[in-house]
Parts: sequence; structure tokens; C-alpha cells
Amino acid sequence: MPTPESPRVLLPEADLSSPLFVGIDLGGTNIKAALLDDAGRMIAFHTEPTEVARGPEDAAARMGQSVARLAAAVGLTAADITAVGLGTPGPQDLASGMMLRPGNFPGWDHFPVRDRVASHCGHPVAYANDATAAAFGEFWVGSGSAASSLVLLTLGTGIGAGIIIDDLTITGAHSHGAECGHMIVDPSPQARHCPCGQPGHLEAYCSATALKKRAAERLAIGGTGSLADAVAAGEPLTPILIGREAAAGDPLAHELIMELADWLAIGIVTLMHTIDPAVVLLGGAMTFGRDDSPVGRGFLAQIDAAVRRRTFPTLARDTVIGFATLGGDAGSIGAAGLGRLAWKHRTGAAS
Repeated sequence: MPTPESPRVLLPEADLSSPLFVGIDLGGTNIKAALLDDAGRMIAFHTEPTEVARGPEDAAARMGQSVARLAAAVGLTAADITAVGLGTPGPQDLASGMMLRPGNFPGWDHFPVRDRVASHCGHPVAYANDATAAAFGEFWVGSGSAASSLVLLTLGTGIGAGIIIDDLTITGAHSHGAECGHMIVDPSPQARHCPCGQPGHLEAYCSATALKKRAAERLAIGGTGSLADAVAAGEPLTPILIGREAAAGDPLAHELIMELADWLAIGIVTLMHTIDPAVVLLGGAMTFGRDDSPVGRGFLAQIDAAVRRRTFPTLARDTVIGFATLGGDAGSIGAAGLGRLAWKHRTGAAS
């Protein structure tokens, strides 16, 4: 069994007398763990392969041990860590700290991940959905740090979401709060089916899976241009390819991205009318270069224009729609932030 690499220390001069927090982000490919101070600055970071086939108890042990490894990297012990947070994907029972039936984790059904990680690290663990953890990271120290509330939509293979209102995470009575990818945006009999099996969900129109499917359909009926040429030459049909060809001026690629933006706007309007968040953020792998790319900027502008045509004037004027900024670190940062928040609630520590 390979030995995990040592954590990377990012802030060697950090004040280690500050309360320190560890956030753990469990993914299907990697486990990410980060050590942060009370201001949300990342002091050290550790990642290792999840190796799902080794089973949930093995992963829980390694997640718990990451707390001690991060502490040791800066000359401390696990006992010096103030609090720990954990984010995991898939359906959960948050009250019992259990992963239910995580689709990309065969053999992990009904695993009490929160308590097993707590047992291995020696600290109570604040537990959240991974998208909620990412949203809290953006709320704490990311694009939403100046806002009182936010919605984060993560666009990838599926659509994840998190809703934060005044430090409150919206998780729901049955641990299914903020399942925004499954709101209905198309009630028609011809509605596309979501991977969950239900018709008309946002994820059926705005995920990377949905974009690839729509692109393949258009190419199959005779779509032409540089996107068609690239696929015919053997390049995989991916959002990256579609974004690249849109940037090069391919009309079909551009149209596919703008159609995605219009569907996403319908979902965002529904969220604005339901929650009235100060900020709506878009994150995940499928944001087409974000503000650094003309395609990303055009994607956001299309969403913004479509939202403002459909919503109330005050919301159209005052709601900020933008890109998330923490990237792949959002989950571990947010998990640490949720651990910090739970510690403050337990102890009455000042915010």
C-alpha cells in the first residue's frame, strides 16, 4: 500500500495560535483535506486518491488520519486542531451522518461516514453535502464573502447546488434541500430525462452530460462546421471541445452554449423567486473559462440577460450573478468553515 505524500505547507509563517480547522472533501477520485486558520486562509493542503474499491472504512481511516498529518506538517498534533468538517457526495442522511446510496461508491451504501471519520481523527465532525460545503466556502471567503446569502450551482457531469442564508445551510427536513439540479424547467411531454429517471429536470438540460447529448444529436442530423470536423477527426465530444470551437467562431458550438445558458436562466429565476439570494454563483468544470474567456463571459451575459427578462425588476437590478472563484478548493475550505461554524455554536465563541 503506497504511503500518502506529505501535505504541502502554503503559509509557513501562519499564526498557529489562531483557532485552526480542517476541512475534508471526499470525491470519487480524490480525498482533499485542508488546514485553515480562523480567517479562512489555507495553511496546508493534502490530497490522495480515494481508491473507492478499498472500501469506506479504509477511506474513513485515511480521512481521519489526514487531520494529524496536516497538523504535523506545521509542527502540531491532531489535538491542536479546533474543529473538523467533512463534505461527501450523493444522497445522505445528514442527521445520522450517513452516506445512503452514493452512485460512484459501490459497496458504500448506508455507511456512517461522519462518525467513523470522527472516531479516526478524535474530533466531532460537522457533516454536509459536498455542494453545500463548496457553497459555504464561497460564502465564507470566496465570491460571496460580502453577501448575506447565496446560491451556488456547480456545473459538471451533473448539477450540484448549495444554498447559504446568513450562515444557515439549507439542507431540508429529509437531507434533500438544495437539490436544485432536479427542479423542473420543462413540463412538456417531450421533456428530456434526467439521469435520475425523471423528465424535465434542470440537470437534463444544463449538465455536461446534457450538453454532450444535445451536441451529438445536432451533429447526427447534419451539423457542420469546425466542431463537426473535430469530432469527425476523432476528437472526443466534450464541453471543453465545444467551448474551444465556440471561441474559434463555430456557430453550432456557440448556439449549444447559449441554449444551455437560456435553460439555466429558467432555473436561476425560479431560485431567485423562491429564495431571493443576494448572489447566484456558477462553479464547477463547465463554465467555459469563466471571466478569463470570451466564451465564458458570453455565457454569463446570456444567462444574465435571460434572467432579467423573466424576473421582478428589483431582483433584476440587485441580484448579482457571477462565477465562483475557489475552484477545486471550495469543498475543503467550506467543510473547514462548517466545522468552524459548528464549533462556534457549541462553544458560543464570537464570530
